[in-house]
Amino acid sequence: MFSFIMNLLNGLSFGMVLFMLAMGMSITFGVMGILNLAHGSLFMIGGFTLLSILLAGGNFWVALLIGGLCAGAVGIIVERLFLTKLYRRMDDQVLLTIGIVYVVENITLWIYGGTAKIVPIPETLQASVTVGDYGFPSYRLALIAIGGLSFLFLWWLIERTKLGSIVRAGMDDKETTLTLGLNYTRICIIVFALGAFLAGFAGGLGGPVLGLLPFMSMNILLYAIAVIIVGGPGSVLGTLIGALAIGIIDNFGRIYLPGFAMFTVYLVFILMLLVKPTGLMGRKGT
Repeated sequence: MFSFIMNLLNGLSFGMVLFMLAMGMSITFGVMGILNLAHGSLFMIGGFTLLSILLAGGNFWVALLIGGLCAGAVGIIVERLFLTKLYRRMDDQVLLTIGIVYVVENITLWIYGGTAKIVPIPETLQASVTVGDYGFPSYRLALIAIGGLSFLFLWWLIERTKLGSIVRAGMDDKETTLTLGLNYTRICIIVFALGAFLAGFAGGLGGPVLGLLPFMSMNILLYAIAVIIVGGPGSVLGTLIGALAIGIIDNFGRIYLPGFAMFTVYLVFILMLLVKPTGLMGRKGT
């Protein structure tokens, strides 16, 4: 029983990292129609930025914020220099963002080498909480708490603010939204920066439990896509449900079906595409 609870908590903590990663990609695609396959690279930028600051003696939480901001800054540069010219050109978006993935991965390989990097856990969270006969890492509990707070903030931002109403309108009917006289360019910059920040922030948070590799971009991107497909693009609650489902399924798959762990995740989103292509709570306009 306690072993089940531990595995469930592990799945929830991983799911919260996936939630922040996938939410950034979901709103970017929903509002701007940009399929950013370099989103996993932004996750990696946040993680390696945090690692670099920690190796220089910096504070974990400050490094976490800086990692998110660096990813956000890179996201703005990519969007302004390249992607802004490729709206409605999905094939070109795919080719460009895959190219960015290879550039980021090779720069990372050149700087950090090809071996996996372990990110130190902050001292205040290095203890563990006893669950029956098991000890559960405090850091993973912190991930669940931070993910929960992130969900509440993003739900408030998307559902209860003026910016959020514009974002939702853009997801449902972009063409009509453009006729309202809004500065849609500025909205797109804000949305893309927020999505990139969330990816980098997730990368920093996930580093201590996932480790960091120069070639992890596409692997973590597949998880984000699975979350969006299951939860539905454009929905904060749907993304949370999808992330927790994928996180739990992946963790139990690794425990009970180690040879087919990734297959279990693929199977879930393939079935979702067959049964309900819009996802559990996808917006009608997406």
